[in-house]
Amino acid sequence: MNKVVTAIKSNLKQYSMMLALVFIVIMFQILTGGKLLFPMNVYNIINQNAYIVILAIGMLLCILGSGSIDLSVGSVVGLVGACAGIFIMKWKWDPYLSILMCMGVGILVGVWQGFWIAYVKIPAFIVTLAGMLVFRGATLIILQGGKAIPVFPAEYKQFFVGSTPEFIGVWEVFGMKLYLTCLLLGILIAAVYCVAQLISNQSKKRKGYEYASKGALITRMVIISAIVIWFFMLLAQYKGIPAVLMVLGVIAAVYTFITNKTVLGRHIYAMGGNANAARLSGVNTERLMFFSYVNMGLLAGIAGMVFAARLDSATPMAGDGFELDAIGACFIGGASAYGGIGTVSGTVIGALIMGILNNGMNIIGMDSNLQRLVKGLVLLAAVAFDVMSQGHVALPSFLRFGKNKPEKVASG
Repeated sequence: MNKVVTAIKSNLKQYSMMLALVFIVIMFQILTGGKLLFPMNVYNIINQNAYIVILAIGMLLCILGSGSIDLSVGSVVGLVGACAGIFIMKWKWDPYLSILMCMGVGILVGVWQGFWIAYVKIPAFIVTLAGMLVFRGATLIILQGGKAIPVFPAEYKQFFVGSTPEFIGVWEVFGMKLYLTCLLLGILIAAVYCVAQLISNQSKKRKGYEYASKGALITRMVIISAIVIWFFMLLAQYKGIPAVLMVLGVIAAVYTFITNKTVLGRHIYAMGGNANAARLSGVNTERLMFFSYVNMGLLAGIAGMVFAARLDSATPMAGDGFELDAIGACFIGGASAYGGIGTVSGTVIGALIMGILNNGMNIIGMDSNLQRLVKGLVLLAAVAFDVMSQGHVALPSFLRFGKNKPEKVASG
């Protein structure tokens, strides 16, 4: 009986954010009269929140390694968007070359900030706060006092907005059009997920690690596969696969591999868990910290291009407040404020929670000030849950239950 209770608690903790996401979706589906899960709205949610997901994945590595954050990412988004406008529209550079140059701008920003943080030992909060001001000012200078640069060419936008080409065809059934490439991709992803779960579970069993029972494994595979296929079915009813979803998929897959399967990922977790112990074990913590912020600059550059393509213009205030959504997505998705804990999948779920909250509250016409209040409370609740669950704070006596009482101090 105790084993069953322990297993239930473990699974609830592991999938608490997924359950929270499902609850929020159901709640807003009811409050919006079914509008939230319209195929067109699901398609728009992806386009509206893609850059937040990209920023959040970059922010995750900063948080994992040290518990530090990057306050400048919103300004970097604006700066890279302005550079894209100048390169393509003013200087008439090739769009593909301009994309590479914009990524280079993001990397240079990361190198600049990473140097001061990792090697000069200035706190990340101070460096990135300064960066927030510096890069926003640079954006205004590049755009000559804040003049927007409108309309990007199709060659630039094809990677970030619109839909991917339909390779198979459109199938009409019961008066409903289905984009078959999108639908088959969903089925393929579900199949790959199931195979990966089976292989992983067998590997754990063979090595003597804790592994899922047959019933639990099948249940998990059926639920996740059904959600994936249902999601792609919704997209298949509108325009198919959003182009930016492919970008997100590649980024999420690459960083999941890095954090789970590489020495670099293990070292980042080790540094976040105990930087001194990691250093004594031979981990170059300065280089890891430097890498985290260079990587953050790269992903902020990609997010800046995505946002500029969505707006179809380079604007002076692009990215304003994006750092808050990215940080919130990480903490809501299970990242620890103390470093060393967090996953890419959890961060994506956290970003979806933020995006659905934004979209749902807009659909029901909630006042923008009240929306800020709700998002702030959700973020506070997520971090408070993390802090209390890890025992970093002693609860007041009236909140303690059972054996959770302060230990007696031995006298003498």
